[in-house]
Amino acid sequence: MVPSRGVRWVAGAVTVVCLALLMGPGTPRDGAPLARPLPSDAPGEVVPDRIGTWNICNPCGGIGQDYGRAREIATYAPQVIGLQEACVRDVEQIRRYLEEVFGLVYRVEYGMVLRNWNRCGGLPWRPGGFGQAILSAAPMTDRVSVEYPDGGSEDRGYLAVTTLVGGRPVRVFNTHLAERRQPEVRARQVDVLAAEVAREGRAIVLGDFNAVPRAPELGPMWALAADTDPACRPSAAGTGPDACTPTTDWNSKFDYVFLRGITPRSHGVHPGPYSDHHLLLTDLNRD
Repeated sequence: MVPSRGVRWVAGAVTVVCLALLMGPGTPRDGAPLARPLPSDAPGEVVPDRIGTWNICNPCGGIGQDYGRAREIATYAPQVIGLQEACVRDVEQIRRYLEEVFGLVYRVEYGMVLRNWNRCGGLPWRPGGFGQAILSAAPMTDRVSVEYPDGGSEDRGYLAVTTLVGGRPVRVFNTHLAERRQPEVRARQVDVLAAEVAREGRAIVLGDFNAVPRAPELGPMWALAADTDPACRPSAAGTGPDACTPTTDWNSKFDYVFLRGITPRSHGVHPGPYSDHHLLLTDLNRD
């Protein structure tokens, strides 16, 4: 039997008190303020046809960041969310808060492309992993992690898994392309990614593409799939007040939920203080 929302909230509150007693007065593990209740309209349990993407870095680390990111995710409770610029230790902390504080249990798969002590901590001879992660409420299978042959100024890649969204299996890709001043590198990366997406009849491609919709290097993706934002197409970019809602603090759309063989029901972009990229979410039709 699934606990009622009230029971889940009480259980979460008890967990918070226990955590506070274990970790010292007033703060969870990473120095975050003691847990605040979620907004009254938060779903309280995972939404089975909701997916999201979020580049969680910039700022990277910092007091309270992991708790704040977990609370943002719990506020919308997607079935699947792809994270970019993610350190393994941060993702583990986020998952822990999601379960222990908010009662949401997620599995995780990683697509790490760097081992970097300066960025992700760890021991000097055993630095932390950095790259992509996918959180899913359902089990994930057939994991594939690919590093692009040319990452540009920093190693980049994609992670792919098969999982359930809306009760149906689907192939989910999560990627982070080369930084914005390297369009030629991104073009080669998109060619690699698009070749794999083309093999799938139903696919969801999440990620930070570091390119606006009209950028030529995104052409192969637009030929395969549509973005979740129905007003956003390469030819429509910037042509109207509702076209291509920005997903970054600098008012550009760099983040995408590309859908192949699936249609969106609604979508939303949610700015917040924990990254210079906004949380992008979409609810899918059960095609």
